[in-house]
Amino acid sequence: MQTRAIQGIWAASERLLVCVSPSPLSERLVRTTRRLADELNAEWIALYVETPQFASMSPEKRDRVASILQLAEDLGARSYTLSTSNSMDAVSETIIEFAHKNNITKIVAGKPLRPRWQEMLRGSLVDKLIHQSGDIDVYVVTSADKPSAPPDENPLRLHSSVSRYAWSLFLVGVATGVGGLIGGRIEATNLVMVYLLAVVIAAVYLGRGPAIFASLLGVLTFDFLFVHPFYTFAVADTEYIITFIGLFLVGVVISQLTARASEQAEAARQREAETAELYDLSRDLASAADIETILSVLQKHMEQTFSRNIAVLLPESNHLVTRALSKEMTLNEEELAVADWVYRHAEPAGRHTNTLPAAQLRYLPLKTSKGVVGVLGVGKPRTSDSDLSPAQRRLMEAFANQGAQAIERAQLEEQNRQIALLQSAEKLQNTLLNSISHDLRTPLVAITGALSALDEKDVQIDEPTRYALIENARGEADRLNRLVGNLLNMTRIESGTIKLRLEPGDVQDLIGTALEQLGKRTEKNPIKVNVPANFPLVPMDFTLMAQVIVNLLENAIKYSPQDSLIEVTASLDNANARLQILDRGVGIPSDDLPRVFDKFYRVQRPESVSGTGLGLSISKGIVESHGGDVRAKNREGGGTILEVELPLSV
Repeated sequence: MQTRAIQGIWAASERLLVCVSPSPLSERLVRTTRRLADELNAEWIALYVETPQFASMSPEKRDRVASILQLAEDLGARSYTLSTSNSMDAVSETIIEFAHKNNITKIVAGKPLRPRWQEMLRGSLVDKLIHQSGDIDVYVVTSADKPSAPPDENPLRLHSSVSRYAWSLFLVGVATGVGGLIGGRIEATNLVMVYLLAVVIAAVYLGRGPAIFASLLGVLTFDFLFVHPFYTFAVADTEYIITFIGLFLVGVVISQLTARASEQAEAARQREAETAELYDLSRDLASAADIETILSVLQKHMEQTFSRNIAVLLPESNHLVTRALSKEMTLNEEELAVADWVYRHAEPAGRHTNTLPAAQLRYLPLKTSKGVVGVLGVGKPRTSDSDLSPAQRRLMEAFANQGAQAIERAQLEEQNRQIALLQSAEKLQNTLLNSISHDLRTPLVAITGALSALDEKDVQIDEPTRYALIENARGEADRLNRLVGNLLNMTRIESGTIKLRLEPGDVQDLIGTALEQLGKRTEKNPIKVNVPANFPLVPMDFTLMAQVIVNLLENAIKYSPQDSLIEVTASLDNANARLQILDRGVGIPSDDLPRVFDKFYRVQRPESVSGTGLGLSISKGIVESHGGDVRAKNREGGGTILEVELPLSV
């Protein structure tokens, strides 16, 4: 595939790349590129190539880079930050490689006018870009203003830099002392290694400038103290001139290499720290089960990493609501308005941006592929007032992206849960309708048939048949009444409106009342009642508990063979009264035992037994409202035991 790919730039449409740097010229570059992009109706990109020197830049330069990238984004560009080594060749190669990957047709770069000797010594990035650009056009924007470093960027004027140069002087002094001690025992040229050691130490611990200073000072000191004629800079042996030049050049090279290695090591350390922080965040977000936990994790990691106050706002009912907020923060109406603007426009705004910069926080949209899921507010640093560096911006945007993905995942999981609940409710509703429609239709058909037979004027019905039809209609009407009563009781239990009228009740009377309500349905099976004499009265709502016994007995009758014995017993268990209904029916499969009291749940066999699956569920609700418990278990030898426990005292 690569051999058949289009080589070079495919100029299907214009695409511009502007190279920015800490130079004040970069702002002009960005605005010039914006105008050029508008004229060409082209897409444009802002690129900053970060070298290891970025770690040692002044805060002002770091802030300038961040503000220039933000300006480019505000003007419609996409911004990128890439990392490479300090060499100018590496920077130009990184830019050209990026341009080829992104099908860039024009590169806009800046070139401050410098003296010719500086161009010869330091080289020119623009010249290298032009040399390597190939068929990519390079536009050069120049500036006649000489770049002048602010006073605080002059190393000799910084207290910390003065200290470093003083330490460099001290190292040369130590090397001189060592040379004085051993100078009479070894050749003078060998003392060069002592001074090189001082240069290496200065390069490792003090930086490039102090190391070069130590190299120069070491050459002068060595010449003044250890080379004939002593205590003068004159040289009797011209071979020492080569030694001096070699000492100075080696010192400079060592300082450059050591400083570059230190900068690269620092850059690698920062990248490793960023990777570790991102890993920790992603790991904690992956284990977060809900939005509240996700927001707590995101807030904690961002506060620890950036030392800033954090706010997270999520949409609810068409407006943003603060869901996470650092302890030291409050959001007034103006701040909420800025956050709302960010949510609606999906663009950053607030502090250190060109949109609503008067805000106290910098607001970032939490964007995913499906849109904006919230807004992240970032306060000013707790220890300074500087803006984010490009590396910090990248890391913060990565944090925001991770948080947005986690929030979207939690929202999708919640939506799926709601859908599952709706599907379950719909399935339950269909089950209820199917079951109840059958149970309603059966007694209605029987009642209608009996009444139609009684209404036939042309058919003579004898008295026994007439009585049987009336009794059948009455029984089916009672059955219909119980079904409606069960539905009403379930509604009352679920809504929490059921109110108990607790009074001391006789268990023997309770069982007798239930048997009366069952009527002819008890003819199918003999029922044996065993209640000990002097059984204590039990606090209960007599009417509701009678309904419980009816439901349990009806369940036992349904699933018991014809003429098999059903037993009802009462006993005491500590402070509880225990009622048991024992049958010799088909029993309950062990997998179904934990669910037999669930609403609308019915054991699958035998299939010929009708029912709604409400009776046992209603019984459980009534018993639990009394503070008791109801259980089902299989009986040894076959059958089922339905057991009710009620407290003897309220």
